Amino acid sequence: MPEYFPGIKKIKYEGPNAKNPLAFKHYNPKAKVLGKTMADHLRFSVCYWHTFKGLGNDPFGPGTMIRRYNASSDPMKVAEMTLEAAFEFYTKLGVNFWCFHDRDIAPEGDTLVETNKQLDHIVKLAKKLQRNTGIKTLWGTANLFSNRRYMAGAATNPSPEVFAYAAAQVKKAMEATKELGGAGYVFWGGREGYDTLLNTDMGRELDHLATFLHMAVDYKKQIGFRGQFYIEPKPKEPTKHQYDSDAAACYAFLQKYDLVDHLKLNIEANHATLAGHTFHHELEFCAANGILGSIDANRGDMMLGWDTDQFPTDLYDTTLGMYTLLKAGGFKTGGLNFDAKVRRQSIDPADLFHAHIGGMDAFARGLKIAAKLHKDKALAKFVTQRYKGWDTPFGKKIEKGRMTLAQLEKHVLKTGEPKIQSGQQEMLENILNQYI
Repeated sequence: MPEYFPGIKKIKYEGPNAKNPLAFKHYNPKAKVLGKTMADHLRFSVCYWHTFKGLGNDPFGPGTMIRRYNASSDPMKVAEMTLEAAFEFYTKLGVNFWCFHDRDIAPEGDTLVETNKQLDHIVKLAKKLQRNTGIKTLWGTANLFSNRRYMAGAATNPSPEVFAYAAAQVKKAMEATKELGGAGYVFWGGREGYDTLLNTDMGRELDHLATFLHMAVDYKKQIGFRGQFYIEPKPKEPTKHQYDSDAAACYAFLQKYDLVDHLKLNIEANHATLAGHTFHHELEFCAANGILGSIDANRGDMMLGWDTDQFPTDLYDTTLGMYTLLKAGGFKTGGLNFDAKVRRQSIDPADLFHAHIGGMDAFARGLKIAAKLHKDKALAKFVTQRYKGWDTPFGKKIEKGRMTLAQLEKHVLKTGEPKIQSGQQEMLENILNQYI
């Protein structure tokens, strides 16, 4: 097997004072944090699409990156070489997981039969590489947005024929994910939305999306796939509005259509900010409602209004993200997947390593800071104190629904004006800064 990243050795932990740019300064996979190794806490995963299929193209020009594994006119040969390069990268980087779309790893043929045959071939090769390296599949998914047939959506398409084709594609992608031992499967609604309501029956499309997901749940049981199902919220781009716009919209959808027991959410940081929220907000909402499943770790550019998918470097984001994750009990089947791409001018293969090293170190630092915040109860003590009134007999009676409006009025007439307290936001922000 040829070497696709020559000159790059396995990335090692060298500590905070290391000057080697191809070394971890904070991510030490075997180091224990709150009784678990960093590797077990973080469950890092590399995404196949941006890392190996993204070549720097943008709306104004074609790709800028030349990769050794693309050096063939045969699409299947390119698929084989790309997979070999990917597992070389995973091994040298030292991650334990990877994620893929079906069309990332195998090209589409002229017919569904040919497409499925090509996917089977690549899955067989991937299974062998997994066995040889010990690297596992975090989750798989189907690309239901690139082909022109999906220009008006997949499960929400106005045509039942397109709906059927998408169902057949998801069936095969689920089988491939199960074959690779995937810990989960993501439903990423790349075009499940609308550009204008003038040509859209929103109610019917939402019903169809729910029908599609119920079919998937049924097939999951049929084939004995034990991985977790996820929905990944995204507010816009490429559509004007997508039905899975944020965590709250997804939760409402899952509740309405009796799917909440079958799916959790895969939260992407960049999608959160596009929805007008923070990464921390989306994670907190999911944790509060028991639907936090996995994380796409990236960031956007606050000066731009689209999905830039940059590698995470903001310690506030990584610290608060890990703080919420620790509070929620950590990952069960999910992990931190770098759904991020190097910039168009970062054309050297080594740039892929620099980008992932930076993201992994940022989350490792966030984990260490968050663990100390938890251990010291630096923020939790204040929150407990702020809500202590609800732990009194009076507060508990309200929480348990044992008080009426008339009874509360009587209480206020007796006790008078309530005392209020400072939120002390500035002090808490200072505390957070001290820990960071």
